[in-house]
Formats: sequence, structure tokens, C-alpha cells
Amino acid sequence: MTARTVTSSELLSVVASRELAGRRAVFAGIGLPTLAASLAHLTVAPDLEIVYESGVCGAHPSHLPETIADAVLITGAEAVIPMPTLFGSVLQGGHIDVGFLGAAQIDKWGNLNSSVIGDDWHHPKARLPGSGGANEVMANAAEVFVVMRRHDLRSFTQQLDFCTSPGPDRAIEDGIRPLGAGVTRVITELGILAREGVGEELKLAALHPGVTAEDVKANTGWDLRTTGDLSVIEPPTEAELALLREDVDPERVYLR
Repeated sequence: MTARTVTSSELLSVVASRELAGRRAVFAGIGLPTLAASLAHLTVAPDLEIVYESGVCGAHPSHLPETIADAVLITGAEAVIPMPTLFGSVLQGGHIDVGFLGAAQIDKWGNLNSSVIGDDWHHPKARLPGSGGANEVMANAAEVFVVMRRHDLRSFTQQLDFCTSPGPDRAIEDGIRPLGAGVTRVITELGILAREGVGEELKLAALHPGVTAEDVKANTGWDLRTTGDLSVIEPPTEAELALLREDVDPERVYLR
């Protein structure tokens, strides 16, 4: 594979890693979030502390974990704490700068669906894994980044089929004030959507080369607006791809 042949996973991982510049602690899930956080640790955020839902803090695995409970996460970690302590003290204590989440659907306020596709809960078209720790991450991380493999009308929708992880705007409507700003970045194959926090819709902030704003709007289920300084994303560099392929995931556990 040459540096000029970039897969979807590589593109999303590199772009997401750059967004972690200057961040201190990231709550990372398995898959693309782990790829992005590991690459950021080698590039733009050398002091980044990677935290996993299993209670591992400051992970330094010899190779990529296949699950959040993979024993490889334990060796060399800064700390391993009980899950109640992780969620009750680390997350709710405001010690996580960025939470990385994925979802099947997202709306313009950054609410997420990872539970069902279809409007019949008892007989959905597809039943998904559900929240896991996503609700706590959404409510308590200072901000949330979402990586979406698909950018189409079913995934970026005006109305979620089900709201698994409500962002702060929706939570406030129900009388709850979360600690964090909710989703502030969404990274896709078409570009980056962004918002500053409560009260703002997600807007188109950056495009991949060859993609137009009209392309993104046509694949978004709401009237997507753009930021005033719409930019073009720099493609992954040979150095970033080499680190990702040779150092972060040489066995191609998640790169595909």
C-alpha cells in the first residue's frame, strides 16, 4: 500500500488525531478513537493521557487492544481504577478534556442514537449496542468528538429514531445541566462539522479536497449552515500514514 492509497479508516483517524492537539486527557473507545488518540500521542499531543472505560488511565499498550478489557491495556498503564471510581470521580469530576464517541445517527444539536434504527422500539429494523458509557461521557467530558464512517441522510438526520445520548441542549430542556459542552466536532469522509457548545447547531467547518459544501448539504438531513471560515482539510501526510501503519496499527487490527 502506498502513501497515496488512503483508506477511510486512515483518513478519519488522521483527521481526528489532529483535533486532539493541545488536549490533556481523552476518553477513548475501541476502534477509530483508539487509532486517533494513539496517533495524536505520537504527533500533536505527546502528553495526552488515554483513558478507557474499563478503568485504565494513562494506557501505554505494547500493541492495540481488541476490547476495552484487553489485558494489554494494563501493562504499563499509569493507573487501573474501579469503574465506579472512573465514572464517579474522573468523568463526573471534570477530568476528561475530550470524549470520543461513535453513533449510528446524529442530529444538528449533537444528540446521538446508538440503540435502534426504525421507529418501532420493539420491532426495529436494526438493534444496536446501546449507550454503554456514552451517556456519562456526553454529560461530563468537557467536549465530545464523534467519528462517523457514513455521512448520509440516514446517519445525519433531522429526527433521531431514538435518542441514546442526549447532548446538553436536550438535557437542559429536561431540567438537567451537564458539565460539558456536548458534541463540538464531527469527523466524516466528507469533512468536519463543528459547534462551540450549548445553543449552537452543528455547522460545516471544513471540507476534504474534492468535496463541495453542496455535497455535504445534500447528504445531511437538516438545513446545514457553514462557518464563516470554511477551510479545506490537509490530506494525511506520508509521515502520519507511516506512523499509523507501522507504529500504531501494524497488524491492521482496526485499519481497513
